[in-house]
Amino acid sequence: MKPNADIKLISGNANLPLAEIISNKLFRPLTKARVERFADDEIWVEIQENMRGEDVFIIQSTSKPANDNLMELLVITDALRRASAGRITAVIPYFGYARQDRKPAPRTPITAKLVANLITQAGAERVLTVDLHAGQIQGFFDIPTDNLYAVPVFARHAMSMFNQDDDKLMVVSPDVGGLVRARTFAKSINADLAVIDKRRERAGVVAQMQVLGDVDGRTCILFDDIVDSAGTLCKAAEALVEKGAKEVHAMCTHGVLSNSALDRIAASALKTVSVTDSIDQTQRPPSDKLKVCSIGPMLAEAIGSITRHDSVSRLFHDAPTS
Repeated sequence: MKPNADIKLISGNANLPLAEIISNKLFRPLTKARVERFADDEIWVEIQENMRGEDVFIIQSTSKPANDNLMELLVITDALRRASAGRITAVIPYFGYARQDRKPAPRTPITAKLVANLITQAGAERVLTVDLHAGQIQGFFDIPTDNLYAVPVFARHAMSMFNQDDDKLMVVSPDVGGLVRARTFAKSINADLAVIDKRRERAGVVAQMQVLGDVDGRTCILFDDIVDSAGTLCKAAEALVEKGAKEVHAMCTHGVLSNSALDRIAASALKTVSVTDSIDQTQRPPSDKLKVCSIGPMLAEAIGSITRHDSVSRLFHDAPTS
């Protein structure tokens, strides 16, 4: 990628390693800025370069601690707007609160819409994100929103891990809701498709899993957008092994991996769990099973296209379709 002198990149504290990858790919240093805390944890920002009229991209996932990282994004955006930046694009590799995209019960919020409003009102004029949990969240924003997909990244990763002929790959959706996403991935690597019918006893407790598809003797790849506690993923792997799967791997875009998720994965039937660096994984304890694929080059290419007013649609060639 050619150097691009017409943009400014700035990062919050959520995912500095990913910001550095994007910076290196675009041959542009990260803007000098101070993003710090007062003694009472109030966020304070100082941009240390001239931003007047500049095309600025803020790189900030709203991952754990979600509220702190979201507030950093909002405060940085406000600081740039008051510094007369020309255009402000929020690059949010992992969009937190995305699982609160509807009202599942009376008197509950649609927090994903609230967060979209906050980002827009702070001064962002465009959003760039990856694998939104629900595609309709794009419509929650009143500004242009590009939702990229990690399918091409994982397709290359799968091709480097497996031999299609020898391993007899089978892509498995861990629930019916992710079937379209899994079908797109299966098509990209020329693999067969299965799905797990998950029945819940109550919220957060899975009572039964039924495998729909013949996985006997197959190398299975569980494919999803988010792995959080990893409970469902581990139970799905166990169900696949019981049905005769040769081995089970998982590929999930966003490695939330809350609480004891890595311990749960270590003790499970899963051989590997591959995630992207949409959430910073460098601070986690080492795990032989956890593999990280970078979406930095893809985001850098998208940023370059936006800056040049080129089409971003070529990056959607593996977008899920119904």
